[in-house]
Amino acid sequence: MDPLAPLLKLADVESAVNGARAAVDGAYKHRALRRQGGAVAAEISLRCAVASAALEGHRYELSDVRGGTVLDAVLQGALRVAEALPGLHQTWQTAPRQVLARLHLLAGTGVLPDAVLGRPDPESAGRLDTLLQIVTGQAGDPLIRAAVVHGELLALRAFPGVNGVVARAAGRLTLVGSGFDPRGLIALEVAQLAREPEYVGAAGAFATGTPDGLRSWLRHYATAVTGGAEEIAVVGDAVLASA
Repeated sequence: MDPLAPLLKLADVESAVNGARAAVDGAYKHRALRRQGGAVAAEISLRCAVASAALEGHRYELSDVRGGTVLDAVLQGALRVAEALPGLHQTWQTAPRQVLARLHLLAGTGVLPDAVLGRPDPESAGRLDTLLQIVTGQAGDPLIRAAVVHGELLALRAFPGVNGVVARAAGRLTLVGSGFDPRGLIALEVAQLAREPEYVGAAGAFATGTPDGLRSWLRHYATAVTGGAEEIAVVGDAVLASA
């Protein structure tokens, strides 16, 4: 049984999901991925980390971050998270609580006291357990699953200080581990930063738990996945041009 199956039946959600999937399939055919795939992945990882920090209110120019001149603790945590993600997606499928603790440690070092790192808010334990059952169950549409993981972690605020960084990383891990985005190339955070008011509003709507709120978030997420897939071509073209 897929507990998330009814979400795909909400108005306009399935068509948005199908459009996002087509955009990802098309983006994965970009010729830069055959010639310079590693460079494309590295640049997208950097852009996503910078965007994730920006969504937490810590905004910096990409060129400054690339130059190594920005020492902001939240940004540095987002960079550590981005660097660790490729090695975490398999463990995420089987031991998600362990991975969330690791993400919080990476994101929160230098931001929070060491004593609270890796420890979710105890008041969120019940809902967090339910959410992690969805992760390990691996049922249903992977984009819907990633959206629910991301949205629910935002709503729970289980990881103080850097909760958004952790939530966005968990959504990304869900897309990668499911095979929807096997190389971790969808620049989801970049697309969400570009639509920041919508991102914030839709996340708030999701937290209400109403059908309209869920629909708003799922449509936003599918649109952001589409935009994140389009960013692959932008980065791919730039990498080829500089080669």
